[in-house]
Parts: sequence; C-alpha cells; structure tokens
Amino acid sequence: MHTNRSFGMAEEKAPGFLRRIFSLKVLPSWIILIFDIFIVAASVLVGYLIRTDFRFVMEQKGLMWASVGVITVVDIIFFRVFRTYSNVLRLSSFVDLMNIFAALSLSFICVMVLDIGVQYAFDIQIVPVSVLVISVMVCFVLMVTMRLFIKSLYDELSHNKAEKIPIFVYGTRAGGAALAKSLPLNEGYNFILKGFISDDEAMTGKVLLGVNVFLNNESIVEHIREKKIRAVIVIPGKLDKLHETGLADVLLKENIRLYLAKSISDSADEAEFSGELKAIDIEDLLMRDPIEIDMESIRQHLEGKRVLITGAAGSIGSEIMRQVASFNPYQLILVDQAETPLHDIRLELEENWRNIDAPTIVADISSAKRMEQIFAEYRPEYVFHAAAYKHVPMMEDNVSESVQNNILGTKVLADLSVKYDVRKFVMISTDKAVNPSNIMGCSKRICEIYVQSLARKIAAEGGKTQFITTRFGNVLGSNGSVIPLFRRQIEAGGPVTVTHPDIIRYFMTIPEACRLVLEAGSMGRGGEIYIFDMGQPVKIVDLAKKMISLSGRTGIKIEFTGLRHGEKLYEELLATSENTIATEHEKIMIAKVREYDFDEVSKRIDALIKASYSFDEMKTVGLMKDIVPEFKSLNSRFSKLDK
Repeated sequence: MHTNRSFGMAEEKAPGFLRRIFSLKVLPSWIILIFDIFIVAASVLVGYLIRTDFRFVMEQKGLMWASVGVITVVDIIFFRVFRTYSNVLRLSSFVDLMNIFAALSLSFICVMVLDIGVQYAFDIQIVPVSVLVISVMVCFVLMVTMRLFIKSLYDELSHNKAEKIPIFVYGTRAGGAALAKSLPLNEGYNFILKGFISDDEAMTGKVLLGVNVFLNNESIVEHIREKKIRAVIVIPGKLDKLHETGLADVLLKENIRLYLAKSISDSADEAEFSGELKAIDIEDLLMRDPIEIDMESIRQHLEGKRVLITGAAGSIGSEIMRQVASFNPYQLILVDQAETPLHDIRLELEENWRNIDAPTIVADISSAKRMEQIFAEYRPEYVFHAAAYKHVPMMEDNVSESVQNNILGTKVLADLSVKYDVRKFVMISTDKAVNPSNIMGCSKRICEIYVQSLARKIAAEGGKTQFITTRFGNVLGSNGSVIPLFRRQIEAGGPVTVTHPDIIRYFMTIPEACRLVLEAGSMGRGGEIYIFDMGQPVKIVDLAKKMISLSGRTGIKIEFTGLRHGEKLYEELLATSENTIATEHEKIMIAKVREYDFDEVSKRIDALIKASYSFDEMKTVGLMKDIVPEFKSLNSRFSKLDK
C-alpha cells in the first residue's frame, strides 16, 4: 500500500528540465558520472587558481590541461572500481562517502607515482604536488555537496509539506536504518521520520540518522503523543515482536496506522528494502509460533504419486493442491462441485504448474456412481478429503443436505478408497466435532466415527488403506470465516456484527493448516484422529476492534447480534472425556476417543442417510443424537430432542 500523495504530482511544480530529470526514481549512473567528471576537472582548475595567480595559469595552460586530463582519467578508473556513481544519491550513506574518499585517495597515490616516474624518465612534471593535494580536497567536498544537494532537491520536489506524516520506525540496528533510508523510494512518500522504537535497552538515548531512539516500554505512548506520530513502519524481523510485546495493541489504541516494509533481501538485520509498504493486516497480528513439520518426509510420500483432492476449489483444498503440486506428484485429480472456483484453480494450474497432469472434475462426492467412475479411471494412491458443508447456521436449516454431503459423501469416498486400494485417506475434520452443539459439528463427528471404525476393520483384515483424520480450528481468511466478513463490513462503513461479547475462537493460517494435513498423511498409520496445538484463543470482539483500528476508519460501531443456532461461546479441540497420546512431534497429538464397532455403526449411519431423504428433520436429528450421545443442541429448535 502506498501513501495517498503521488510522487509525480509534486514534480509538476518543478521547471521543465528538472521535472524531466527528477521524474526518474533513480538518476541514471551516466548522469552521475558526468557530474563527477565535471567536478574533477573543476577541482584541478581550482587547485591551480589557489596555488598560483591567474597569470601563471595562462602561461602554463598546456601543463594545466595535461594535469586535468591525467587526473580525470585516473579518477574515472577508481570511480569505476569503487562504483561511486552507481548508488542512489538520495539514499547516500556513510559507506558511499567512504567509497568516494577511498577512490580519490588511491587516485592521488596513483597520480603521484605516475608523476615521479615521468619526472625520473623525462624530467617532466605532470602536476605540482600542492595542486594535486588541493584538487583532491576540493573534489571530495564538491562530490559530497553535490550528492547532498540532489538528495535535498529530491526531497523538496517529492514532498508535500502540508501533508507530511510524522512516523516512527520500529526496529533499529542496520535493518531499521536501512528501512528509514529506503522510504524515499516509496512513490507516495510523504513521511517525516521522527524517531525509532527499539526493544534493546542498550539503544536507549541513542541518536540514529539524526533522530532519537525510544525504548519499547510504558513511556512509548508519551513519545508518540509528544511527536504527534500518525504511523509506525515495522521492519519484517520485528513483526513477531510487535505482537509479543503488546506494542501493536498500544499503537492501535492510539489510532496509529501500521505498515510493514517489503524486504528485498533475506537478512533481518541488514535488510535491503524496496521502499514499498504494506498495510499490516489482522492476519499479521494473529501470528504465533508456527508448527514445524517434516517436509522431506511428506515429499517422499507424495512425489510421483496419484493424489485425489476433494473440495479442491475451497480454501483448504486449493492450498493442499498448491502444496502437493510443489512435491511433483505424478497426477493431481481435483474434484469439486463448484464450477467457477474450480475453473479458477484450473487457470492457476496452467499458469504455475503447467507440467503437472491435473484433471479438474466437477462432481458431487455423494454420487456413488460418479465417484466410482473417477476412482476406476484415475486409481488415486492418496486421497485428501476436504469437501464438506461447513457453515453452522446454514446446516442448522438444511439438515438433510448436511447428512447427504458430509456423511454420505465421506462414506462413499472411504468405501471406494478401500475398494481401489488407496494407500492413505486423510479426512479433514473440525474442532466443532468435539462435544458437538450443532448439526455441522455432529455430521463431522459421525464422519470421524465411520472412518475410524472402518480403519480398525481394514487393519484387522490385513487391508491396505490407512485412514487418518485431522482436527483443527478456524482458518484465517478461509471462505466464510469471520475476518473477510468483518473486512467487508468495515469497508461498507459498519456496523461490525459480533454474535456475543465473550465469544472466543482458535485460529491458524491456511498454509499451516494444510501443512499439518500433509504431515498427518505422512506420519499416520491408520485410525488416528490428529489434533494440533492451536495456541491461545482469540476474543472475537477484540479481533473486530483491531481490524477497525487497522483500517484507519473512525466511527465504526460494533453490534452484538446474539449467538446463532448451534453456536458455542468457545470451541474445544478435545472433549473432557478424551485423552491424548503424544507423537514424535511436540505440537501434534492423537485423540484417544471412544471406539465403535464398524458393522454396528455402519447400519446406524445407513439408517441415518436413508432418513435424510425423507427430509424429516426431527427424525434425522434424533438419529444423529443416537449415534453421538454427547451431541447437545444449543440455541436450537432441536434442543427438545436432548435427553
């Protein structure tokens, strides 16, 4: 995101020649070199004028021009060696000045040696030593002055003085300084640096680039108010600290805009920055320690394999597709019943993974005949089952569709995986399946029960297919999640609707959730329900407040609409009656749940599916509660069925 004032608009006020020159973000190197050559020649002339009177110059003009020629040629050689003309002048630093000093010093030594050699061989002096000393000193001063002048001129032409925004940069050391110096590269640049924020107590009271460094502590608010700060720019390496230290909350309460600098190098301490800025999003502030997984192990499982992904056009399915594609599978079979999103996935594949055979198939997973045709034709070795109806209020009003899509669809896919010798079947479940309070959560719990009981049956019979289930909470930015909803409401001017002031949720990013799904597929041996360390829960009303502050808008209200049908104040990853089994990964656990006999549960699920086609909601929900006794409806018309 760039600031509002355009660089070009300010330039229109400059004279024609300057406007053409300074319309360039960076002056071409050849222009800088011409300036430097002119300065070298002028410095030699000044040296002669200072060392002698004008009459001597006129009498010795042949020697003078010879001196100009020799010194200029030698200087050009060392300018090229030290690339003194290749830097961005308005970002000139102490290092650039040292390069100029080194080039001129070595040029001085070289000319002196050359002069001594010529005097010894031909008894001719190229340039008097005193003139050479004066010219080097004058040349250094003029080259530095020229760079400072151009820097000031750029600043004057590119800034709108009436709209300068006072800012702090969060981060010091080399990274913070590099960021501060890169800000003029931003096309909409109208910031004025007022200070740095540091977590390092050793930097307290220091001055960096002519401004003070302030410690990230309780006094930072006073400094923000004193300097009338309106924005803080964060270096990438400080993004986690912004959240961990609570500085983000402090800044948002003060209505400070937050920007993240885009780095063009990998080093956090000595980063190079493009000058572009990105407005910090709520996703950036919900960061937590990522769960590290064994990507090489996953590669060994998926490379060269035929992989089927259901729900491939959804948030989770499409990200699984991207990650699996990076492991060079033999074939990706992508199934979804949403035509337009699946078409978008096809276009993405053609652009980024043209060499992967990836048929995109519009199909309903509850259609047994259609799915068998797909399994028979493509013979998948791995199945990642991400297709599901997931919106809690919608499924409360569409019970039969929830059963037919979620439960029947899962049963069809699981049975076909056994029939066609799929190696691993990985099902994506939800924390809403734990002690379910709504139709959607209960439907996913029944899917878990069927898949896990089938896994036990297949293992006992020596079958090939391994069934694995993964549970996790809300995914940041997924289709239908609260963050895109809040963002749309904020853009519309509000109000932002929150169901309850005390409601909390767990969050993780889409890429992280999908990497965990792949990890489960590689480490599972069959029958496991994997759960993940989701970190700390987030209060939704606090989430809404932060998003409003980040938007920079004022006057947007939050309205509480009341809990929806089947909605909990909090979600669980494990029921209280469940235990966990540790795995080799400290943040991945196995839920030890009640086991079901496959033959018995299969009959009951068949009866449930049959009842769903009668569209008798009470009868259907009653059968769901019989299979999952812990299913207790909340704020729902189905509560009367609870015993």
